[in-house]
Amino acid sequence: MRDRRLSPHSGLISRRGLMKRSLAAAAATSLPLRAFAQDPISVAGIYTVPVEQQWVSRIHIAAEAAKAAGQITYTFSENTANTDYPRVMREYAESGVKLIVGEVFGVETEAREVVLDYPDTAFLLGSSLPADPEYPNLAVFDNYIQDASYLSGIVAGAMTQTGKIGMVGGFPIPEVSRLMHAFMAGVKETRPDAEFQVSFIGSWFDPPNAKETAFAMIEGGVDMIYAERFGVSDAAMEKGILAIGNVIDTQSEYPKTVVASALWHFEPTLQAALANIAADAFKADNYGVFSFMKEGGCSLAPLGTFAGKVPQGALDLVTEREAAIKAGTFVVEINDTDPSI
Repeated sequence: MRDRRLSPHSGLISRRGLMKRSLAAAAATSLPLRAFAQDPISVAGIYTVPVEQQWVSRIHIAAEAAKAAGQITYTFSENTANTDYPRVMREYAESGVKLIVGEVFGVETEAREVVLDYPDTAFLLGSSLPADPEYPNLAVFDNYIQDASYLSGIVAGAMTQTGKIGMVGGFPIPEVSRLMHAFMAGVKETRPDAEFQVSFIGSWFDPPNAKETAFAMIEGGVDMIYAERFGVSDAAMEKGILAIGNVIDTQSEYPKTVVASALWHFEPTLQAALANIAADAFKADNYGVFSFMKEGGCSLAPLGTFAGKVPQGALDLVTEREAAIKAGTFVVEINDTDPSI
């Protein structure tokens, strides 16, 4: 089953093309996939937005890579409304799917009611709540890519001319707030006097709204903008300022705009879940740790078109901090508070 209720937002075709390129890159460069001496594990994805959306695309790409490796069978539904989410969970569970992945940030309580009704199904869901032994077949995860966000901030601080930086996000939930705080901490390393404008658009996928919000910030004097949502880099490109990407690398679409991006790699998270299912050891647990840089769950995208344009001092600091993060001698603070307050 595949739900094709695609959003009519402009730019969707190019986003799908970008995701195809990302999938090919993931297959070529991601961590080696673990082999399991058994039949493929049946997996279903349930997503509240199109699979092109940054966050969800990383889950989708990892699942497609596992499918290509013969580890899993994979089907998915996209643009599933929160009100429909529990019903779709039940439909997949009733069909005998072994693992259900997705995100339940807007339907936490209802999703857990479904989980209890299907104890033989493993659920790996993005959630703001911690793992709970009362739901033994539910493991939670999050994109804890604060390490990469911090490194992207170092680059941003070195590239801004005015020191005024805009930040446009979806919602001020912990998953977004921690990345913004880490980014700002990185900026302060190379631009201590930086000033930030922070806005949230109240949607996970509304490029026109994000674009207009970015325009307002640019009119307010920012010359560097953190693109947590689609649409922000479009505004930056039109106005001739620089942007920092989030979760995915969009530099190929914005070669003169996107300087750097903090990338999320869902492969370590999915592989850990599949290994535990294969070993009959899946349980309530926090899989968010597999997004940390030392686990291979995030990275700073190659500078690409901006190679040679970022000050060497900033690059040296990025190299130093990256090595320390991976060694565990430098820890990027996880701050989940609303950065707009």
